[in-house]
Amino acid sequence: MNETIIFGADWCGDCRRAKLVFDRAGVPYTYVDLVQDPASADVARDISGRTNIPVILYPDRSHQVEPSNADMLRKIEELRLAPNGSEPESRA
Repeated sequence: MNETIIFGADWCGDCRRAKLVFDRAGVPYTYVDLVQDPASADVARDISGRTNIPVILYPDRSHQVEPSNADMLRKIEELRLAPNGSEPESRA
């Protein structure tokens, strides 16, 4: 797997925040809307062992559930997901 997948729902504030972090960092991802694709909720639950969202699945097969901005940015930096090796935005 060489893509990042965000499982979420548009009504979820943390999901919107996660998408914004990835958008601002310029990191491509696939967004799976669990309202539009309810069967994917089982996939997200299998990955995380929980029903909380967002669930972010990274290319290295690791995942985060309801991560803070700082946690997402750390992972983006660790996996060098930002384009052209650029540094993601501040963790502030």
